[in-house]
Amino acid sequence: MDTEPSRTTEKLTQRKTAPTMCKHQPPCPTAESADREAAHLVAHFPEQGWSLLCNGVLLFEDTGELLPDGEIIAPHRPLGTESVTAAA
Repeated sequence: MDTEPSRTTEKLTQRKTAPTMCKHQPPCPTAESADREAAHLVAHFPEQGWSLLCNGVLLFEDTGELLPDGEIIAPHRPLGTESVTAAA
């Protein structure tokens, strides 16, 4: 049996620890931060209902999120919006 890791294993390991897309200063909050939605937009597709942030988070127009590790954050719309009125 070969004791060296296969190339496939090495590639999978490298993918799990992918570097952040954030190259600007100050750096954006990480995907694990509570304020992860404050990161800069990398791609925006309103016709499809999603945006990609530089920390790897996919934001959906219903306020749901998909984190880079595959964790799903359920939509979190503000409560009490039925009493909000539009300005004339």
